[in-house]
Amino acid sequence: MATLLFDLDGTLIDSAVGITRCVAHAFERLGEPVPPPEALRRWIGPPLRDSFGPLLGDAARTERAVEFYRERFETHGWLEHEVYEGIGDTLAGLAAAGHRLAVVTAKNEPHARRIIGHLPFGHLFEDVTGATPCGRLSHKPELIGEALGRLGLSPEGCWMIGDRHMDIDGARHHGMPSVGVLWGFGGEAELRAAGATRLAATPRELAALFG
Repeated sequence: MATLLFDLDGTLIDSAVGITRCVAHAFERLGEPVPPPEALRRWIGPPLRDSFGPLLGDAARTERAVEFYRERFETHGWLEHEVYEGIGDTLAGLAAAGHRLAVVTAKNEPHARRIIGHLPFGHLFEDVTGATPCGRLSHKPELIGEALGRLGLSPEGCWMIGDRHMDIDGARHHGMPSVGVLWGFGGEAELRAAGATRLAATPRELAALFG
């Protein structure tokens, strides 16, 4: 049986509303113009500092933006998501078949744990690895490495499952196979270009890959 490492945003939940509203809140608090909606969606997936930094051009203001983002996320953003249809049944089936499940996300770990704990299938995950608030751990290669260490595993027999190229890049860094899911925010072209081992268009297709 495999160990399956799942991304959170765009893989388990559609968190576009929560993330984009929190990004907009951060820009408003800084007195900066809020980017258009299509630009705000680019914040879904990468570490916050990687997204804010190039636009703000200043380390101190970037840190303030991250603080303001988390300010709203603590009160509202963490609840502003929808569970993808069918993902709960897929996870339950994979766990029942004997696969180990864990979450690896670039989201702040305390926030990720709160969200997972609130989901109806959260108990199926053995662990949740997320970014450190200070940014020491924030990119997928580091996060996957941290998860493997916590679980006492080598990359062999593990798969990374996610919707963005960062998930696939992280898996490749460790020589790990990956599944790119097409119901999230990356899209087929991005995932193929990143070198995803497999693609799944629906949670049911994902389940069939490990059935």
